[in-house]
Amino acid sequence: MYPGGENVTGERLRAAREVAGLSLSALAARTHYSKALLGLLETGQRRVLPAHVRAYADALGIGSALFIEPADGERAAAEWIHRVAASDLCADTLDRLELAVDDLAAGYPTTPPGELLVRIRQHLGYAGRLMDSRKPLAQHRRLLVTVGWLSLLASTCHIDLGEISAAAARGHLAWKLADEAGHREIAAWCLETRAWQQLTDGEFAAAAELSRAAQSLAPEDSSAFIQATAQEGRALARLGDSKATYGALRRVARLVSGLSTPDRPEHHFRYDPAKSDAYVATTLAWLGDPAAESYARHVLADLAGAATVRPRRIASANLDLGLALVAADKPDEAAHVAMAAVESGRLVPSNYWRVSEVVMAIEGRGAPDAAVVREAFRDTYRA
Repeated sequence: MYPGGENVTGERLRAAREVAGLSLSALAARTHYSKALLGLLETGQRRVLPAHVRAYADALGIGSALFIEPADGERAAAEWIHRVAASDLCADTLDRLELAVDDLAAGYPTTPPGELLVRIRQHLGYAGRLMDSRKPLAQHRRLLVTVGWLSLLASTCHIDLGEISAAAARGHLAWKLADEAGHREIAAWCLETRAWQQLTDGEFAAAAELSRAAQSLAPEDSSAFIQATAQEGRALARLGDSKATYGALRRVARLVSGLSTPDRPEHHFRYDPAKSDAYVATTLAWLGDPAAESYARHVLADLAGAATVRPRRIASANLDLGLALVAADKPDEAAHVAMAAVESGRLVPSNYWRVSEVVMAIEGRGAPDAAVVREAFRDTYRA
């Protein structure tokens, strides 16, 4: 199947390029590969690697035939999309595609980002094929919004994987589609997602500024507004501005008070009030507040008793607790919970820096277990 490129042949690359109406020279201009190398790949004289497939996919865009692989579990969906694309686009088609997007967003907390990207790319391919179908203006806007959500989720996964260039491209597409569709919430999520990426890169002032821009754009009753407010608090904590940080935390508390749990709390773009506690724990840990330890323990207890297992959130909560324990002069226990986060296997490149931060803090306290955690991290995430 497509994502890793293991089963993509040169013949299939050529077919996808020709369907898109591009010459080898035009494709070479869109990638960092030469025309000669592309020709060798397409004629089978060079082995097709996953990096080659990703380059084709990014260059050919969301409507590329490269994204459609009917030989796997998506056969029925691919055939269904093919039928409707040849005729008028009906409301039922859009309903199903929107439900599929919700499923993908709900799968974000529990699905490895590389695996989720596979499914997102397939649905982007389906949606791209629908763009040429006959449809009224209202349905065209719904399709733009759907592709906007898919692109935004893809950008998030790319950030998780440390693929910043791809994340920027997907995020830019989501932003353009939001602008064309007049969808303020998607646009706000684009800025909030960019703020999070800046935060993971250590650009804390830029993260705070982007978070405020997202708040100014988002509808005030939207999940994007709450998330952007919480993100601003985290960025301010990294900047050491305690007064502004506590102000942001109070604003989030007011926003989520009385907020009911959504029907799908695991949905990445629907704010779950329980998520607020996790953000408070992270923010307080970064600020060095003594209350961070009890908050992090509370979050871990709630996650352990939740109906839905969220291993990535548990791993993050352990990192929060580890940092708080170091501040409380409990380096041995900090090493223990940091090891739990590492051994979960659920950390992604966008939070590797947090492991390093905790380990360095443990080392600063002279705890010998820091080296054990660091070695376990290198063994678990060697790639």
